[in-house]
Amino acid sequence: MEIKQALNTKFAEIFGPKTTTHYFSPGRINLIGEHTDYNGGHVFPASITYGTYGLAAPREDNKVLVYSTNFDEIGVITFTLDDLTFDKKDNWANYVKGMVLKLKEAGHTIDHGFELLVEGTIPNGAGLSSSASLELLVGVMLEDIFALDTDRLELVQTGKKVENEFIGVNSGIMDQFAIGFGEVDKAILLDTNTLKYEMVPVKLGDYAVVIMNTNKRRELADSKYNERRSECEEALARLQKKLDIQALGELDEATFEANTALIGDDTLIRRARHAVTENQRTLIAKTELEKGNLAAFGKLLNASHHSLRYDYEVTGIELDTLVDAAQKQDGVLGARMTGAGFGGCAIALVKEETIPAFKNNVYDEYLNVVGYAPDFYVAHIGSGTTKID
Repeated sequence: MEIKQALNTKFAEIFGPKTTTHYFSPGRINLIGEHTDYNGGHVFPASITYGTYGLAAPREDNKVLVYSTNFDEIGVITFTLDDLTFDKKDNWANYVKGMVLKLKEAGHTIDHGFELLVEGTIPNGAGLSSSASLELLVGVMLEDIFALDTDRLELVQTGKKVENEFIGVNSGIMDQFAIGFGEVDKAILLDTNTLKYEMVPVKLGDYAVVIMNTNKRRELADSKYNERRSECEEALARLQKKLDIQALGELDEATFEANTALIGDDTLIRRARHAVTENQRTLIAKTELEKGNLAAFGKLLNASHHSLRYDYEVTGIELDTLVDAAQKQDGVLGARMTGAGFGGCAIALVKEETIPAFKNNVYDEYLNVVGYAPDFYVAHIGSGTTKID
């Protein structure tokens, strides 16, 4: 495996020759079920073959040295196990710090330092969850090196804690769950209320999922993500005056529409309507995929984007231009934004033989409207975070 040899060489160059252990943690796409995770609904993500590679070696002191080939200009970042406080100047290393801290707080013994080299193949800022990929990579690495008595769910939940409590992003559990539990050629239908999940085979036949990157950087903590979340919480609180529910995801469309007067605010109604209808689309998508009905699944993708655009208002000109252009192309069954929105990526379900023409046409239209170029990646559904030989 060429990447392993290259990373071994780099590790020796940065930290000196040592015996290292290799790990891989994927990125994720969410097929459908967007902004439903923190609303107690269902999501339908899959881990992909783009991700984060890691090489690690233990140290005998309490120093942690980390280096990313993606941030070569930053060089080696050093911290100690005695000081695991968030520090903006430590950049991406805060995710490593956070995982160490939260696992220690949970009672696990991490009693010496380590060296870690990472290389990510996920486009930076694309919204394919590079942060959760890194969190799970570090979690599995720590579990291995320190023989921690953890299970995969604890590592997934620890990653979410790092995101929420250490980094300060109020995100749900979907990203870490998809990355931790992913399997080849399967998507995960996850009930975010109960964490019950089922693995659903994704048989695309002559079709492939094409990831379309807007190349507009999107920083979750700085986006309107937290605003949308609080709007949904307010809509829920107003509905709870009459309805015995704990989350918007518990509602079907008919019950929601019959009770919108309780919310009494057009913006809040639209935000909540998206959470309710998107959850229903996700459940239908699972059924259609199991039946092999790709055309119906494609229509659900289109409906999802429409709702995200007009009810949830998290798309923007870049994502809308990509999706509008994609939906018009021959061989496309459907397209939608994926991830938090405000930039990042969209996905399209495209007949494989039409992908070259698809890329050219969407590229030209996007460049013409937005003024800079998008990127395209054909996604394959791969395994979750793992130690690799």
